[in-house]
Order: sequence, then structure tokens, then C-alpha cells
Amino acid sequence: MLGLFGTLDLASRSLAAQQEAMAVAGQNMANVNNPAYADERAVIQTSDTLETPAGEEGTGADVASITEVRDSLLDNQVVAENSVTGSFTAQQTALQNAEAYLGEQLTSASTSGAAASSPDGLAAMLSNLFNSFSSMTTGTGDPSAVVQAAQEVTSQFNQVSASLSQVRGNLNTSIQNDVASSNQDLSQIAALNQQIVVAEAGGRTANDLVDTRQQTIENLAGMVNISTSAQPDGSINISIGGVQMVTGNNAVDSLQTYDSGGGQLLIQDANSATPLAVSGGSIGGNITARDGGLAGLQTSLDTLASQLITQVNNIYSAGYDAGGGTGQDFFTGANAADIGVNSNLVADPSQFQGSSTPGAGGDTQIALSLANLATQNNPALGHQSLTQSYAQTVANLGNAIDTATDQLNTSQAISTTLTNQRSSESGVSIDQEMTDLMQFQKAYEVSAQLVTTLNAMMETVINMKTQ
Repeated sequence: MLGLFGTLDLASRSLAAQQEAMAVAGQNMANVNNPAYADERAVIQTSDTLETPAGEEGTGADVASITEVRDSLLDNQVVAENSVTGSFTAQQTALQNAEAYLGEQLTSASTSGAAASSPDGLAAMLSNLFNSFSSMTTGTGDPSAVVQAAQEVTSQFNQVSASLSQVRGNLNTSIQNDVASSNQDLSQIAALNQQIVVAEAGGRTANDLVDTRQQTIENLAGMVNISTSAQPDGSINISIGGVQMVTGNNAVDSLQTYDSGGGQLLIQDANSATPLAVSGGSIGGNITARDGGLAGLQTSLDTLASQLITQVNNIYSAGYDAGGGTGQDFFTGANAADIGVNSNLVADPSQFQGSSTPGAGGDTQIALSLANLATQNNPALGHQSLTQSYAQTVANLGNAIDTATDQLNTSQAISTTLTNQRSSESGVSIDQEMTDLMQFQKAYEVSAQLVTTLNAMMETVINMKTQ
């Protein structure tokens, strides 16, 4: 049997176990507002028993380990959803930047509808241009007003085109920055893998390191879609686009950008320069927005500017000005980036060729034909007029923003649900910790009372010997 000293050792072991459990509860409460922290539990188990003639006799309890409350399935789901949310966030931001530069009130207009516009938007300026053409058919129009309206249109085309180029350039910069940050995360995950493996191989816990690694993995997933694979030694392997990036404690590969043509940066791995299919995270979202919505917007504007140049020049060049001059073009350039007004006309608006016959008394047929372009269907624009085509371009951007916003809201709702579910399982609950703390405190008090009782018993035994 244990005897007095054996029982005293049992009480001492119990005091130590309850004290350690209270320390764990305190650590949990200290990290209640730390989103990367997973709740810890002191695992208390019975210490080795003694064989006695009466049977096994207990020797108390020890803290066997301090474990984390983690659900790997939920962790993986949070990681996956982070990539989705990161992608839609990037897409929404890029398209909203394009909206700001476009300077229009975006709507979901149909092909026959008209986009609501701001007074300073291209839609209003196009309308003003065609109205100025129409005014020349009444004999009261002013060629200077026509030239001014045309210059406003071309300036807006140039400005929007340059701004969209700037947005695409900014997206390329964001992609490069995210690639650099992703490589840092990959290196950090490899380093954390090594520390975790060493700690667990030595019989120690690495809960704080695991928390940091999980947070780093989730941060990485927000920038690029990843695949994770947990290993028996406690490490986690990371692959991107089917290419292994982290194996155990080694960052075996990394990401880098390359120019796919025209300054459009894409992603490849550094070792073999294999193009990677990056569809998630902010990197994937920026690529999708740049090569999708923004590229489509730029193409539509260039097509619209090109058709405006072609259609107006085809009519205008056959006309005559008041002095009988003919053969000049109204617009110069080929697309939205370089469209301009003929410098001769800018210098002398009286050279406006609005008549189909030479001489001061000529008709205004050319001016009328130019005005009619506002509503004339164009096969190159999907059988829409110039104004309808631009309305559809504006509507398409509005629809793209609405779609990205809806998808982002859905992804954020899913992410919030998963995070809340994980918090309910792995997060720190103040109520639970307070309950546990009271339980450990009572157990500690009882163990201390046992020590006091044993002390009194030993004094009794000592007194018996001295009598």
C-alpha cells in the first residue's frame, strides 16, 4: 500500500496536475481574441498503479499532454474558401476601378436600352456630338460647336483608354506583389514544418507553431489556390497548380511571373518554368478581371471608336465645305487610344464638310447623314447603333460588377459560416474556461486539503514515537 508518504506524493502529483490545467485555461483566456489560436486542453490521465495484495492501487494523476482542439476538415474548408473569396474580392475591386474611370452610371440595360450616364461621361458626349451634327442641318448650327463636341468625345476616349491601361498595369503590379508574398509564405511554412517535426519527434507539443502555420496557409490561400497534404511526421506539403512547392521542411519550388505577350503577366513555377493554372486567390482574381472584364471593356471601346472613325469619315470625306473644299477626314487614329479630330478642322472649323454639293448654297445632306449615325444599326457592332453599342458596353460592365459582387457575397457568407463553425469547435469559450477554471480550482483545494490531512496524520505518528 502507498502509506503516508506515498499518499503525500499522490496529493503532490494532483496539485501539479490541477495547477497545470489552470495554466492552460489561463492561456486560453489570454488568447480569446486571437483568431489564429485554437483552444487547448490539458489531458489528465491516471499515473502508474501499484500492485498490492488487495489489487491495483492508484498513485494519482499526471498531465499527459496539452492538445489542441482542431478539426482538419474545417481547416481545409476554410483554406479552400479563402481562395474563392480572395479571387472574387480582387475581381470586384478591379471592375469597380474600371467603373470609376469610365465615369458612367452603370445599369443593366438591354441591347435596345440606353445607359444612364453622367454629364461628363462618354454617352453624354456622343449624344452631344450627334446633336451638333443635327444642328448643322437647320442652317443655324455652328461648326465650332461641332469641333468642340468632337474634341470632347475623342478626349474622353483617350482618357478612358489610358485609365484602363493603368488599371491593367496596376493589376500586373498586384500580381507581382502577391507572388512575392506567396513565396515568403511558402518559405515560412517550410520553416514551421521543420520546427513542428523536431518538437513532436522530441515528445513535445508544438501547438503555437501549428497555429502560426495554419494562419500562414490560410493567408497563402487568399492569394493563390493551393492543395495541402498532411504528413505522418506533422508536416504539411503544399502544391500549386499540380506542382509541389513545399515538401516537409523544404521549399522545393516557388512562383514567378512571366510575360505571355503584351505585358500580360501570368504565373509559372521557378524551377521548370511550367505555366500554372491559377484560378483562385487574389492572383487568380486579378488575372481573371484583367483578361476578362477589363479586356472585354477595352475591346468594346476600341471597336466603338474604330467604327465611329470609319463611319463618320466615310460620310464626311465625300462632303464639301462652304468654300468647296472636300476629301478631308473628320477623325484621325484607329482606336480609343489614338482617336482625334483632324487638325485642319480644329484650326479652321469653317472647313466643316457638311454639304453633298460644293458651294456656299449647298445642301446639308452630309450633316444629316452624320446625325443619322446615332440611330443607324451597324453590323460590326452587333447590328446596334453607335449609341446602343456603348450603352451595351456600359451595361456589360455593370452586369460583371453585379455578378462579382453577388459571388463575393455568397463566398463571404460561406466563409463566415465555416469560421463560426470552427470557432464553436476550436475557438476559446470564456464560459467554458471559467467553468473549467472553477473545477480545477476546487480539485486543487481538495488536493491541498489532502496534504493538510496527511501532514496532521504524520504529526500524530511522530508524536506517538516520542511519547
